[in-house]
Amino acid sequence: MTDASATAPRRPGEPALTALGLSAPAPDPADTSAHSFPGGGRWRTEIPSCEGPEALAVVLKEASRLDVPIHRISQGSGVWMLTDSEITEMVESTGERDIELCLFTGPRGTWDIGGSTRTDSRGAGLRARGHDAVAGCVEDAVRATELGVKCLLVADEGVLWTLHRARAAGIIPADTTLKVSALIGPVNPAAYAVYERLGADSVNVPSDLTLDHLTEIRRVSGAPMDMYIEAPDDLGGYVRMYEVAELIRRGAPLYLKFGLSKSPGIYPYGHHMRELTLATAKERVRRGRLALDLLARHGADGDMAPLGSRLPGDLQRFEISS
Repeated sequence: MTDASATAPRRPGEPALTALGLSAPAPDPADTSAHSFPGGGRWRTEIPSCEGPEALAVVLKEASRLDVPIHRISQGSGVWMLTDSEITEMVESTGERDIELCLFTGPRGTWDIGGSTRTDSRGAGLRARGHDAVAGCVEDAVRATELGVKCLLVADEGVLWTLHRARAAGIIPADTTLKVSALIGPVNPAAYAVYERLGADSVNVPSDLTLDHLTEIRRVSGAPMDMYIEAPDDLGGYVRMYEVAELIRRGAPLYLKFGLSKSPGIYPYGHHMRELTLATAKERVRRGRLALDLLARHGADGDMAPLGSRLPGDLQRFEISS
């Protein structure tokens, strides 16, 4: 990675456009996020959709080859799609490298028997339908944390609040972090603040939010934000690599998620999708290298949070009544 101190920060194409009389207005300092991660740094990295130990091994090998720093690795199929030995292997592999491992919890509406998610309205979406679905998510959370998983991915507000209460009650470890899925990500500052207060330690926002939307969110919440720099097709397929520096400036503290467009969905994963899953896992790391190279060329690759850092800092919460 290029030494940021050797290159003054600049916008993409700025020197050439300035010479042609086409320069853009200077960034407004009022748009810059005032927040950062505890312990320093304004951005972290995440490799998503890492579906099991074999895909994880591919990601770690490719990250080492391409020198891609990783703070978090996440999985999307769910705790229930992994055996205890698979979870343990993933915990150990990430633990050796001080990388946070995040596993998705339990049932979700799009895999349920309810018909509303298959209508044009996509009613209820990913949310946990009924008591049993919430119970399944809690079961996954307890099982995963007992096996050493420290981060849980959730797609339902009730599940989020329940796991936050479980964390406060000591049912799951107090240092467990809770991450809100991109599949239910908030699209306005009021909703973002609600997720923070329900117990979210990082919140995945949709990749189609504008830069002004990020600034609006940062004026009400300092909770870490997750954002696909390249989104999978089922989340829009957006590619925003050239905006990474500005996304960090506006959205910090920000997890840069290296997804992959033009690839089919792989949830829930099984070995029948092995070749595709391993190939896309490897390519996500390469996409990360491309994004980091862009940051370096623009002199904006400083302020990365230290590797191994995972906690979100002090956040605002709703009071838990006895």
